[in-house]
Parts: sequence; structure tokens; C-alpha cells
Amino acid sequence: MKTVVGIDLGTQSLKVLFYDFARREIVAAESAGLELHQDDEGAAEQQARWWLNALHEALGRIDPSVRRSAVAVGVSGQQHGFVPLARDGEVLTPVKLWCDTSTVPECDEITEACGGAEQCLEEIGNLILPGYTASKIRWFAKAREELYQRLDCILLPHDYLNFYLTGERCMEAGDASGTGFLDIRQRRWSKRALGAIDDRRDLSECLPPLRTEPGPIGALTAEAARRTGLPPGIPVSTGGGDNMMGAIGTGNVSEGKVTMSLGTSGTVYACSDRPVIDPRGEIAAFCSSTGGWLPLMCTMNCTVTTELMRGLLDSDIEQFESRVSRAPRGAEGVITLPFFNGERTPNLPRAKACIIGLDSRNTGPDNLLRSALEGATFALRYGIDRLKTLGI
Repeated sequence: MKTVVGIDLGTQSLKVLFYDFARREIVAAESAGLELHQDDEGAAEQQARWWLNALHEALGRIDPSVRRSAVAVGVSGQQHGFVPLARDGEVLTPVKLWCDTSTVPECDEITEACGGAEQCLEEIGNLILPGYTASKIRWFAKAREELYQRLDCILLPHDYLNFYLTGERCMEAGDASGTGFLDIRQRRWSKRALGAIDDRRDLSECLPPLRTEPGPIGALTAEAARRTGLPPGIPVSTGGGDNMMGAIGTGNVSEGKVTMSLGTSGTVYACSDRPVIDPRGEIAAFCSSTGGWLPLMCTMNCTVTTELMRGLLDSDIEQFESRVSRAPRGAEGVITLPFFNGERTPNLPRAKACIIGLDSRNTGPDNLLRSALEGATFALRYGIDRLKTLGI
């Protein structure tokens, strides 16, 4: 038996899967949970070592004979997180994630230095939003100046796992398009955006090679093989951001298809053979990992909304589905604005969630749960409508 290994680094867990490509079946799959540090200022951080611990834990649950059957590895991961490496490979600070909303001032400063929002759209195709990597780098320079001086390489979360497995430092263009400093039209780093982040040093010297084509980036090192139980020397692919890999996995590699992903965040994205620049900046102008573009709308509160409300009302999945089904459409006027982590679309990083429309007649678990589900769902519907407006 020969298998290929898929590794997905999410926000709440890391997952591994072994796939027998000859028989076209999943042989084994496991996951390990991840902690998330959040505070009242909007910080959302993880330690990079937590990812490695989760990787070892998940793989440790796979039968050794299955692990030895692996002939290749591919990694996908949460986008936008800032992994700052020192020259020796040390991660210099906790990783600020895609859902970190603490860098609003830095977004404003970078946008102003670029010449304003319209100039950002002209230069890189996207606005500078708190979720993206750019503002996290500027925050690091301001808040951790001594550590910032040791910054040698900027990686994204899935890049870091690739680095751990192979020792190679690189960044894939699809994932890189969510940094806020890639010119998505030309697939190259924007000198102007990098200068707006920090005009005192040349940040391009901290950027790894940019991979614009799929293929192997290196081989599994002997040390990584010892720690993971995978065979040494097997190729590790470029991989990419979770949305870009999701597009490939759902066959969304030609025009006319749309994918909806329901996780901690919710995303709706389509394939395009041209860059799609939203003048409002609501649809992210990302690159795909297959040579095209991936216009995408992201909400920061999808399953997090339903999970929080399920926990609050002590409902398991079966009870949740039953209660939602019992409540009428519209939840009898109960409306949930699900901004538990702030929000990206619309861009309200400091927003708070609220439930409105309650009265003595409609206040009950069924309506509260249905309203939470509808609130998360309608946010995604907005993305579909916006894609249509842009000609997708």
C-alpha cells in the first residue's frame, strides 16, 4: 500500500489524513486540538510549537505501518498568520492569526503611507485589513523592537509546517496573496506596500522565495522523519492556504464554480481567469494555487456562532438540529448579529455580537439557536450576492 498524507492546520485543530490513491480511499485520519489565546484588545494568537505538538499527537494516533506507507506529503493551513523567524529558525513571538483584530491602528498607518484605500487597491488589489499579515508585521516592529531586529524570515502558518518538515523556506503565491503586500495582478511583492509597513528597512530581504507553480519544495528531513514516523526523503509539496487547497479539493479550478467553506470563519469563493478587484474591498482579490485568481468573501464568525450558542444553551448536535427545525423561518423576529470575533465583511474589527428583537413571546432556545444559524448564513449570502455584482 502507498499513501499520500494531507496535513491541515486549522484554528481549532490540526488534522492529518492518509489516502490510498490506488484504491481511492482514506486509510486513516486523526486530529488534535489547538489552544487559542485571545484578549480584550482583539489579540488572537497561537504558539508555533502548539502546531508541532498537535502534528506529533495526531500522527502518533496513526498506526506506524500506515505512516510508513506514505510516499508524499501536502500541507494546507489557516491563512494570514505572521510567523517571524530568526536566522536560526527560532519563532520570535507568538503567532498573530487571521482572526486577530488588535492591529487596526497599524492598518490605518499602512493605508495612509500607501496613499489611501484607492491606492492600495491599485497597488496590490486589496485593502489593508486587520486579518492580513501586513499590519501584524508593523505591530511587531513597534511592540517588540528588539525581537524585530532579529527578524530574518517572514512565513505563513502552512509555510512554517513546510519549513519544519523540509528545512526549506518559501511562500506559495495563493497563500501569499493574503499578506497585504503581494501585487496579486503580477504575482510579485509590492515594494510600495513593504515600504509602507516599514520604511526603515528593506523587508524584501526577509521574504522567502515565492512559488508560483505547484510541485515539491523539498524532501522530508531525517529529523522530521524521526519525530513523525514518516519515511525520510519523501517529497513535500508546495501546499497552500486552506481556501486555495479547498478550491482544488472541491474541483473549483475553472470558471462557473463556487465553493462555500464552513469553519471557524466562513468563506465563499470562485475561480476566475482574471484578477477580480472589488472597489469596495469586500471581496478579497486572492490568487489561486492553480495559476488563476480566487475572489473570496470571508466572515469571521461562522461555526463559532453556532458553537457558542450551542454551549450557552447546552445543546448537542442532535438537539441543535431539532430545535432549529422547530423554530420558524426568521426565528419570530429574533435577529443575531454574530460579530463575536469582530468582523471582516463588513470590516468591523471592533464590533461585538448582539441579539435583538427579543420579547416575552419569542425568547426561547429554539429561536435563539435558529437566529444564530441564520445570522451566520445570511453573512455568507451577502458574499454570494457581491460576487454576482462583480460578474462572477
